[in-house]
Amino acid sequence: MATKTEDETGVTTGAEAAEKKTDGPGRETTAELAENAPTGADAHDIDGEPTGQTGHAQATGPSGVGQGAGAVVSVVLGLASLNGGWLGTVAAARQTLIGQLETSSRAGVAQQIQAVYGDAWQATALWAGVFALAALVTGFVVLARPAFGAPGRPQAPWIKSVAWAGVAVGVIGLLLAVLKYTGILFGLPSAS
Repeated sequence: MATKTEDETGVTTGAEAAEKKTDGPGRETTAELAENAPTGADAHDIDGEPTGQTGHAQATGPSGVGQGAGAVVSVVLGLASLNGGWLGTVAAARQTLIGQLETSSRAGVAQQIQAVYGDAWQATALWAGVFALAALVTGFVVLARPAFGAPGRPQAPWIKSVAWAGVAVGVIGLLLAVLKYTGILFGLPSAS
């Protein structure tokens, strides 16, 4: 069975097309380009990265994207702990409404202040503490991840920096949450 090298439109097909010479001075043919192309460990792609089997083995492994995302999430959770977040605001408004509904008009002033404002303040502090703990846990997990990952592959410095920032903001948020919940920071006014 014979192979056809040109179809009806004049386009060359098959193995003979690689050996077809081009016209023009200084231009290499396809066959010459194929002969001169580096192979194995010498081959590089457009970005200068090695190709072939040796390059493929170096390219596999964790890229650190998950660790970077975890570090950023840690910082965001820490910042949410500082302002209470949307959940803290909703919980405080709900607790204020509950305090207004459950407190009778004959209750003492101190009891009304605690039911309407104090419980709402503690609800905000509680949610801030939850966000702060989440920031701390997430930051520590990102920092501890290289110990359980691929050996010999160090964590990027920016990931460590952002994770430490998340831990630091989480510690500050947790401290403020405890101070708000206990009434040391912005305690309720006395009813006397």
